[in-house]
Amino acid sequence: MPTDERSPEPEPGQRPGQDDANSQQNAPSERVEKKYAAPTTDTPEGRKTIRNAIGASAMGNATEWFDYGIYAVAVTYITANFFPTEGGLGTALALATFAISFLVRPLGGLVWGPLGDRLGRKAILALTIILMAGATFAIGLLPNYETIGVWAPILLILLRMVQGFSTGGEYGGAATFMAEYSPDKKRGFFGSFLEFGTLFGFILGTALVLFFQIVLGEQAMTEWGWRLPFLVAGPMGLIGLYLRTKLEDTPVFRDLEDHHQEEPNAKTELRDLVVKYWKPLLTMGGLVVALNVTNYTLLSYMPTYLQTEINLSANNALTLLLVGQLAMMVVIPFAGRLSDKVGRKPMWWASLLGLFVAAIPMYLIMRINFSTALIGFAVLGLLYVLQLATISATFPAMFPTQVRYAGFAITYNVSTALFGGTAPLVNDLLIQATGDTLVPAYYMMAACVVGAVALKFIPETAGCSIRGTEIPSVERDRAEAAR
Repeated sequence: MPTDERSPEPEPGQRPGQDDANSQQNAPSERVEKKYAAPTTDTPEGRKTIRNAIGASAMGNATEWFDYGIYAVAVTYITANFFPTEGGLGTALALATFAISFLVRPLGGLVWGPLGDRLGRKAILALTIILMAGATFAIGLLPNYETIGVWAPILLILLRMVQGFSTGGEYGGAATFMAEYSPDKKRGFFGSFLEFGTLFGFILGTALVLFFQIVLGEQAMTEWGWRLPFLVAGPMGLIGLYLRTKLEDTPVFRDLEDHHQEEPNAKTELRDLVVKYWKPLLTMGGLVVALNVTNYTLLSYMPTYLQTEINLSANNALTLLLVGQLAMMVVIPFAGRLSDKVGRKPMWWASLLGLFVAAIPMYLIMRINFSTALIGFAVLGLLYVLQLATISATFPAMFPTQVRYAGFAITYNVSTALFGGTAPLVNDLLIQATGDTLVPAYYMMAACVVGAVALKFIPETAGCSIRGTEIPSVERDRAEAAR
């Protein structure tokens, strides 16, 4: 079983994990720290490496959320082409197909996570982006129900399952990749660009659907125009693959690999996760409930909600979503940088408490008109950004290097499958059952309570080193510095 090596005494004024060149030379002597040092922003070469790492990580995330963005805002077209039934059943079936991909994500996490911890982050991320982009591209080529009957929804479901399986390894791997390439003191800022990619992909998907709706009109979009945005995923995947193959694996993983500290096999790693790291598994799972119930309620379900419950037109609903997401996108890097200064936990507390207090009032004002709906969505979105901007720095730091990819991927995807991807369907069914259009606000508030309980039990990791085979924390770094 991997064991961490004791660090030598730090030089005065320095502590282990500091991301400048001098601290790398003072790191554990058995590691080739100078050779595998994290890139620094003090040199042109270091800045270029970090930019490439950001691009490689964010492009995969953008491709993933590009698909979700298209599917979420094109539910009416998906319903018409694959689930042509009377009443609201077709929409429910389309949303259920959206949720199905999430049920496969834990399986993807179980497969890709341990492989990423043994074979490297880079190799797995190259495979996941090809599968993900390829499945999205193929959806744009599917015959509809009128052409091949029941095989149309069956093939759609199968492709959504391929997307879910590949995504099970994509996000955890991309966040781990970015966190392990980032300097410790700037991990929040650089990690926030992964979520910048999330919103970029979602916005691009939303904007393309809106553009084609305006240019082609409703009839052409229903007949064939809905396919065009899905086909764009092909080139996006190839760009992401190119960026990922141009980089070495992360310095943190190469350090682990150089000292043969990887877990010997998937069975041993999964056992260690359950026996040794059950606490971060549970606490991260709770944070993901808050994160993704809010995420999929605000971003994925919102277009359907605005059209079916508030009677906004399709174009107005997409315009509102687009403007709100652009505002979130602008704020994300600033929120990430702020988390490097004040810590991850204060950002999460502000977000969870703010969303809990604002959810009902903002959903109430959304009922009035387009302008108030835009204000309500923007307020909730900006509160959500405070946690969204920090997750790529927070979650990878909850596990030690040798189980980081698997711990992240499995926990994130199990929690997302149960509570995140099902949020649009649950919201829709509960509104139909109760007639209460405030259901999304109640659901979001309940998720925030779960997140707040989990947050009490996680350590602060802002600025600390994430190298080694022990769970990172500021307290651990201070204890090592005091030796």
